[in-house]
Amino acid sequence: MKHTVFDERKCQLGEGPFWHPGQQDLFWFDILDKKLLSSSNEWDLPRAASAAGWIDTNTLLLATSSGLETFDLVTGRCVLIEAVEAENLRTRSNDGRTDPLGGFWFSTMGWNAETGEGSIYRYAGGEVRKLVEGVTIPNAICFSPCANWVYFADTPTQKIFRQQLDPVSGWPVQNATLFVDLSATDKNPDGAITDSTGNLWVAMWGSSELLGFSAEGAEIDNIILPTPNVTCPASGAEGSSDIFVTTALFGMPQDAGTQGNPAGKTFLIKDAFPGHSNVPVKIAGLTSDPTV
Repeated sequence: MKHTVFDERKCQLGEGPFWHPGQQDLFWFDILDKKLLSSSNEWDLPRAASAAGWIDTNTLLLATSSGLETFDLVTGRCVLIEAVEAENLRTRSNDGRTDPLGGFWFSTMGWNAETGEGSIYRYAGGEVRKLVEGVTIPNAICFSPCANWVYFADTPTQKIFRQQLDPVSGWPVQNATLFVDLSATDKNPDGAITDSTGNLWVAMWGSSELLGFSAEGAEIDNIILPTPNVTCPASGAEGSSDIFVTTALFGMPQDAGTQGNPAGKTFLIKDAFPGHSNVPVKIAGLTSDPTV
């Protein structure tokens, strides 16, 4: 499959891409430079942020080093709605994604990837619940289209897990089980999405690829990118088979910072695989825009 550069701006740690149907645009983060980017704009943030969902046309929910904050795309104003590990200066937010029921999952990790400092949370119905703890770099948070499963990984272990969800409430109903074990390979699972048929697609940090797995955990395909540190994929507009992928300069040799080097740029893969709908986050006290 052919890839092209979608955005030439080079991110130290590009992460958290998602398609906003109201803006008809892709948004993503540079965690280390504390920036939110879209194809036509960028915003300097007061804190490191790493993942988001959309609430309405002009409002996002951000996972930041202080917790969950709303962000106004017009004014650039952040408002903290739930403090999560805000007092812990050793940690920051990492991976995250809106589930099919409008809940928002997000993870935390140590700034220096300290062992066992990471956790995974879900926000729904005005409540933040810690669901996983004692992990190091929690990643690959995504959901089956039927809302029955959540996937996540602990990158240093090279293992991807799957956990059954209540399809009505979205909360876990069983313990997580091992889905894919990559510990005998050089592949390190980072961000992930599912496609419309339920296949899992995982960015592999350090091995230049987006790796596909069936719902049974069998490897089905891989898409090669032109730079090693591939961080996270995102589906495009509803009905599209276009896939976006962020990458990172972090961890690369110093000469990777030259504009001719692809490291840190955001890529577009045309006609890769069909994505599925990106629903709004349901926020207590705020009404999502039903027209978007």
